[in-house]
Amino acid sequence: MADAPLALALAAGMLAAVNPCGFALLPAYLSILVVGDGATGAGRGAAVGRALAATAAMTAGFVAVFGVFGLVVAPVAGAVQRHLPWVTIGIGLLLVVLGVVLLAGRQLPGLGMVVSRAPDTGRSALSMVVFGMAYAAASLSCTIAPFLAIVVTSLRAGSVTSGVALFVAYAAGMGLTVAVAAVAVALARDGLLRRVRRAAPLLSRLGGVLLVGAGCYVAWYGWYEIRLLGGADAGDPIIDGAAVVQRWLAATVDQAGPTVLTGVFVALLAATGLTWLVRRFRT
Repeated sequence: MADAPLALALAAGMLAAVNPCGFALLPAYLSILVVGDGATGAGRGAAVGRALAATAAMTAGFVAVFGVFGLVVAPVAGAVQRHLPWVTIGIGLLLVVLGVVLLAGRQLPGLGMVVSRAPDTGRSALSMVVFGMAYAAASLSCTIAPFLAIVVTSLRAGSVTSGVALFVAYAAGMGLTVAVAAVAVALARDGLLRRVRRAAPLLSRLGGVLLVGAGCYVAWYGWYEIRLLGGADAGDPIIDGAAVVQRWLAATVDQAGPTVLTGVFVALLAATGLTWLVRRFRT
């Protein structure tokens, strides 16, 4: 039973990636991987490596926000949490602006997401950290309660070692969910983009559409939470419709569990390695 809290933290991290507030940012993140790496001409191994690096950076940004919030803001979390929906709205509007930039055929300034050449690894890593922080900020109002209950409570009880282990498990759960999706997209992208190389500008605009859509949903969800706090009727056709997809994603991740997701992740990496070996021997 000693491992039960770790398993709970791992499961909470996995579900944090598909939380109701910010789950629309997951496809937006995956589209950024495609837009930012769409015309590099790299093989599957390189594409998977970049997807893993981006996911690690994004996860680091995500859990850093939760860690800081949990340790610094937890004592006044009740007062602060009422204002978190406004943060969610701000993040959503920012994503809409970035999506409009891509729709206009421009690159995202300073993020290294250039579709005409390989992205700058250093800048794109930083951009993924920032994206992860935005993902976390948009998700705080939906996911901070279980994080505080599972991780921060242990830290504040004086069990630093246990608290750190739970924090790492939470981060691993979140990263595992995103990594499986990112690697799968990287593998699918490789074969697809070889056939549509001339459509790179179109891919950028499609990424913009996803960012605009995700931003609109995130901002609307923040406004929905504000209305709920004000005592308004909980019914909302947009939120209700999106909740069907979110609940399905959450149920799928929950039913799969860490063992299945880890198995899928290892299988995807093994397939990548096997493909690399086959190509190596052929040449």
